[in-house]
Amino acid sequence: MTDALKRLSEEGVAIWLDDLSRKRITSGNLAELIDQQHVVGVTTNPTIFQKAISQGDGYDQQLSDLAARKVTVEEAIRMITTADVRDAADILRPVFDATNGQDGRVSIEVDPRLAHNTKATVAEAKQLAWLVDRPNTLIKIPATQAGLPAIAETIGLGISVNVTLIFSLERYRAVMDAYLTGLEKAKERGLDLSKIHSVASFFVSRVDTEIDKRLDGIGTDEAKALRGKAAVANARLAYQAYEEVFSSDRWQALENAGANKQRPLWASTGVKDPAYPDTLYVTELVAPNTVNTMPEATLEATDDHGEITGDTIAGTYEQARADLDALERLGISYDDVVQVLEDEGVEKFEASWNDLLKSTQAELERLAPSEG
Repeated sequence: MTDALKRLSEEGVAIWLDDLSRKRITSGNLAELIDQQHVVGVTTNPTIFQKAISQGDGYDQQLSDLAARKVTVEEAIRMITTADVRDAADILRPVFDATNGQDGRVSIEVDPRLAHNTKATVAEAKQLAWLVDRPNTLIKIPATQAGLPAIAETIGLGISVNVTLIFSLERYRAVMDAYLTGLEKAKERGLDLSKIHSVASFFVSRVDTEIDKRLDGIGTDEAKALRGKAAVANARLAYQAYEEVFSSDRWQALENAGANKQRPLWASTGVKDPAYPDTLYVTELVAPNTVNTMPEATLEATDDHGEITGDTIAGTYEQARADLDALERLGISYDDVVQVLEDEGVEKFEASWNDLLKSTQAELERLAPSEG
């Protein structure tokens, strides 16, 4: 039997699980995935928590205690989600120690309603880092225009960051610039750069979903031939940008001071179109010093039948650029696609957060002690 997940790890791809729930923590499932499936990190988002809290009774005791204290629904959510992240971080702590802080990390996102407010995002990042109080936490900040200076400031304070919702190559370069700016600020403050880590979450499957929809609208043979190529091409060109930035003189000065590279993280790697192989966004994006955060179904599919054949990004940049250029020639605007995806991404996380507020409020009311 081939161990695809082991091969993937050996090729330099860190396998993170894109899911978390209290049941996963208390049942021993997370520990099992770390032990048997080469999982070395966990990412969360508002959608994941909304699903976890609305299913089953795993949160009833804590919700009942919070209801008795009459806390606000916002405070209740923060207490619940940070408790899960803290417990998951403790389970992953041996991985964190063994990899010198590179892996063994759990991500928690700032309130997505703050995505366009720089100051509030930094304040929230500080608060979350304080609340979770584990060195192996990553604070997730979206790569919106307002998020960029927030990333620089948060890194500058010595807080490790997972930059999320990156769709465009231009924005990804701006994210790497924000990371380097943050490290320069941290250095000026005399902070230990070796303790600061970051990943840049470059979203994959949603690019194909949006572009394939536009290709289907065009309907020509040329358009059909480009289906399912854009997302992988976009991610591969992102890796090219990563290689450029992290071999620059500016980076070299920071690395000499002990800084860590900001690894590219492939996010949204669950395949949405059943016409494509269910491991597409894993097997086609294998390269050293990357992270792939997978929903459990993608993790299982890769374990079962993923074919890991070595580095699948090296030597692909020319073809990747040609694929994106071909889309432009068909009238599909790259700039428009990535802007639509960023706007939708923020909206989706806001909607999930609002659903989380509603469902948590309902639970608090259901479990509130009767007066008397």
